[in-house]
Amino acid sequence: MRNPFLNLYDFFMSPLEKLRFQKIRKELLAKANGNVLELGSGTGINFPLYEHAESVIAIEPNQKMIVRSKLRKQRANVPIEIIKASGERLPFDDSTFDTVVSTLVFCTISDVEKAMNEIKRVCKPGGKVLLFEHVLMDNLFLSNLQNWLTPAWKRICDGCCLNRDTLGLVNRQGFCVVKVERYFKGLFIVIVARNNHS
Repeated sequence: MRNPFLNLYDFFMSPLEKLRFQKIRKELLAKANGNVLELGSGTGINFPLYEHAESVIAIEPNQKMIVRSKLRKQRANVPIEIIKASGERLPFDDSTFDTVVSTLVFCTISDVEKAMNEIKRVCKPGGKVLLFEHVLMDNLFLSNLQNWLTPAWKRICDGCCLNRDTLGLVNRQGFCVVKVERYFKGLFIVIVARNNHS
């Protein structure tokens, strides 16, 4: 792992997690039920927060993140299996999962359209899609600043894009958006959607 940011990920994120994110995650993950797929599980920060899931399969492309997530896996209240895989190519059959979860992941996925298509494919018809992501802001000055900063930010922060339009992506893929909540002046967004795929 050449990028030191990954090794310091929890350290950098800890203040935000304590300030607000943990509450947002907990409320969102309380909606996850049945067989759950989590994309980009990272260091496993969501693992102890699942309450109503029967089981969770978590995919993560980075082996170092997988190793670091195992302690949180042990603290989980539900069975969790971690698989090394990417969001663009999910190794699962169609209509496998009742709920798909993604938290602060779509900023780093290279082909977001392909990943969202994969979510649509593996999520059962009528299944839930629960997203917590940082996105391009509506404020023109701030969105222009995000666009300007993104090339350098991607190099520093393991490919993280500051200017993703995740809500637009969800709508374009034909999901039924049930609820949208915005935080920090629209920098972060929670999306609760249902899969209309049949």
